[in-house]
Amino acid sequence: MGDLFTFEKPLGLRDTVPHIYEMKAHIESCIVEEMKRWGYRLIETPTIEYYDTIGAASALPDEKLLKLLDYEGRSLVLRPEMTAPIARMAATRLLKENQPLRLAYSSYVYRAQHKSEGTPAEFKQIGVECIADNTVSADGEMIALLIATLEKTALNTFQISIGNIQFVRVLFLQILEDEEQTQTLTTFLYTKNDVGYREYIKTLSLSSKNEQRLLDFLKLRGHEEVLEKASALLEEGEGKEVVRQMKKLWQVMMDYGVEKRIKLDFTLVSQMNYYSGILFEVYSDQVGFPIGNGGRYDYLFNQFGKNTGATGFALRLDLLVEAIGYLNSNKPRLCILFSEDRRKEAYHMSKEKRAQGLHVVLQDIKGVTHLDTYKDQYEETILLIGDAERTNT
Repeated sequence: MGDLFTFEKPLGLRDTVPHIYEMKAHIESCIVEEMKRWGYRLIETPTIEYYDTIGAASALPDEKLLKLLDYEGRSLVLRPEMTAPIARMAATRLLKENQPLRLAYSSYVYRAQHKSEGTPAEFKQIGVECIADNTVSADGEMIALLIATLEKTALNTFQISIGNIQFVRVLFLQILEDEEQTQTLTTFLYTKNDVGYREYIKTLSLSSKNEQRLLDFLKLRGHEEVLEKASALLEEGEGKEVVRQMKKLWQVMMDYGVEKRIKLDFTLVSQMNYYSGILFEVYSDQVGFPIGNGGRYDYLFNQFGKNTGATGFALRLDLLVEAIGYLNSNKPRLCILFSEDRRKEAYHMSKEKRAQGLHVVLQDIKGVTHLDTYKDQYEETILLIGDAERTNT
């Protein structure tokens, strides 16, 4: 017991105190209920999966996976995200049902951490997947549902940035014709390093026209007006169709009436390498990281023997709580302090109050050391005590 390490938690893990737990539970309930209203059905997947299945299918690098061995020496992994496990489940058990599938989840995920990172190794993701629907309408539904869920919480200010990973790849390969250089520029985009991006361009052997195209690409952030600018940067072919898809998506967002909540950002990329087209992130002024993200992943199911597309999103509950800040309980908390001679009365009163939907604490006054301090943690206290106890208090 003398070892300080005895009292420490493993790296990246957190305790959750009561008021934070209650806040998380309230926010989670609001989000899940909204997802259900949109026709999404909740599912669960195992916390532990085979490494060769989910570890290989996950978009996260191998060093971020928490690995285990079972008694037969087979490699296992704690699920690092939910999209790959749901794809496995849908491909093996659910795709025989009527399609498309609309699935929802609220689950913990796990990632290996290093001392220098300071990020959680365990956190809850709440999200949805729309499987076997390849339409732009399905992509639009994801973004509209994301907005609807956030509006059900107490988060007042947020914005969603929308990009297309296919546009980035097509443009870079048209100009660079080199996979390694394309990956390097994409990494600068992911780390939001515009300075490094510009400096790297100077080292490449490019015509002045192509160099300017890559620099103008960084300006493709805004609203509907950037669509034509994006199209002008591309040569004829695949990329033009990508821009047409983005125009359709913008129209879908206008149909939902949520265009004020979104911004187009053609420079948006993701570390999740299974995204195949439209992708998006949600930001709040109170947090310096995306509190949620999503997009289309049409190739992931190939790893599970199915040829179908899908789209979805996930919210980070811990970051959402941080963005919202303190949230008062949605029900008053009442404490009934009683003395021994009025215990039965206190029990009956607590039963009546709970039937009214109140949160009620029953406390024998003999168990309280500092009465005033104890009473401060409740919105209301009722004293059911005899004369002797009243004199002492």
